[in-house]
Amino acid sequence: MAVSLDLIDVKLLQELQTDADRPNVELARLVGLSPAATLHRVRRLKESGIVRSVVARLDAAAAGFPLQVYVAVTLERHGDTAYRRFREIIRAMPEVISADWVTGETDAMLLVVAREVAQLQRVLVRLSTRGGAARAMTLLRLEELKPASPLPLDPAS
Repeated sequence: MAVSLDLIDVKLLQELQTDADRPNVELARLVGLSPAATLHRVRRLKESGIVRSVVARLDAAAAGFPLQVYVAVTLERHGDTAYRRFREIIRAMPEVISADWVTGETDAMLLVVAREVAQLQRVLVRLSTRGGAARAMTLLRLEELKPASPLPLDPAS
């Protein structure tokens, strides 16, 4: 359920999406509130679930993972048991840094990082042997065209 946001909430969220590491005093100055009121608002946004977490975005290649591969997975079986099994397997695989259920001919889309081809191969084998993947189509990520962007927020009417 969407939470109602006012102009200050939107401004705070825009600033946090740009740089969540800035001090609360600076955030307060940018949105025109006292530091205490800003801290209260940020806490409320976290508690509401709009702000899920505050994390550092790393450069995979610079961190030693030159291979970044999208993997489109089609499961052999469909149903609650198969979905739960697949979800548990990929959540236990640190190389899978992102995963989504999708519609169409593919069941799930994963983003996998690897230090070398042999590591990627082990991931693909695990997806089929333990995860129940009937098909795993890989797409090598060559270059980031657009980094993850802030949500285009507007205050609720």
